[in-house]
Amino acid sequence: MPVEFELCPGRRIGGSNPCFIIAEIGQNHQGDVEVAKKMIRMAKDCGADCVKFQKSELEYRFTKCALERAYNSPHSWGNTYGAHKRHLEFSHEQYRELQKFSREVGIFFTASGMDEMAVEFLHEINVPFFKVASADTNNIPYLEKTAKKGRPMVISSGMQSMETMRCVYQTVRQHNPNFTFLQCTSAYPLPTEHVNLRIITEFQKEFPDIPIGYSGHEAGISVSVAAVALGAKVVERHVTLDKTWKGSDHAASLEPAELAALVREIRTVELALGSPVKQMLPCEASCHSKLGKSVVAKKTVLKGSELTLDMLAVKVAEPQGIAPEKIFTLVGKKITVDLKEDDTITDEMIQE
Repeated sequence: MPVEFELCPGRRIGGSNPCFIIAEIGQNHQGDVEVAKKMIRMAKDCGADCVKFQKSELEYRFTKCALERAYNSPHSWGNTYGAHKRHLEFSHEQYRELQKFSREVGIFFTASGMDEMAVEFLHEINVPFFKVASADTNNIPYLEKTAKKGRPMVISSGMQSMETMRCVYQTVRQHNPNFTFLQCTSAYPLPTEHVNLRIITEFQKEFPDIPIGYSGHEAGISVSVAAVALGAKVVERHVTLDKTWKGSDHAASLEPAELAALVREIRTVELALGSPVKQMLPCEASCHSKLGKSVVAKKTVLKGSELTLDMLAVKVAEPQGIAPEKIFTLVGKKITVDLKEDDTITDEMIQE
């Protein structure tokens, strides 16, 4: 069983704990704090455990040339990529405001630190855990510095190989035991044939001492629900108030009704996973009493006879008697009463 740990105060992941559901707001707030607050409340109302944003210190994340390049996409909020990103980037004061609002609403708040300075800020405001975006998963210096801060880490695996993930595991494990990997494919929206849910089970075998989760960018909720059936202990999905809004992430995001359905279906699957112990359950008693079969006499059998297989049959009987799977153990034993055809055979009738 994968190890469990406290991801947020009072909320553990792994083991038999409920799947931790992250509503990834990212930058789907359109650069508007009030929209962000509506999304936080929506996530809470839908049953998510946590909201997550994306924090960048743009001059540390991008080169000057990258920020100055022209950006003419239909999703652009500015003529250059820098202008676009600045429109969507909340200030430190705004982050503290959103964190306070989340606390008031009653939902955990964190962000992906998209560069080392952003991680420093998130550490300063005391987020419960760090999210490592796929683009930084192979950024070993970043991982080392983040792991050394001691907060739990949720690490996505998009664009990475298993070899790289082994390196990531060894790097983080040296400094911090509390982390989880999320299977992820970095395409928006993600074609179903590239989801590769089987990697969840491969991660479970490769890294048996950490919880494994799933970060999805596909349409709909069925794939994410299936991930939980495969053992995902964290599920992250992008969310939006309207898929038609400007922004490349909206098409791969869940609207409120979909997020609520995802949470509901995940909790249903968790309940359905139940126990690994196979046994007859109390809820099956009614069916068993009506349809359960027993060993009966196939013909008249006289008291003292040694039973042979041709004396026995299996039928729905009243009253019920010896279970069919024990029929071969009766062969060679003596019967202590006279039996007519179709009489039920019970343990009390058998001479040991």
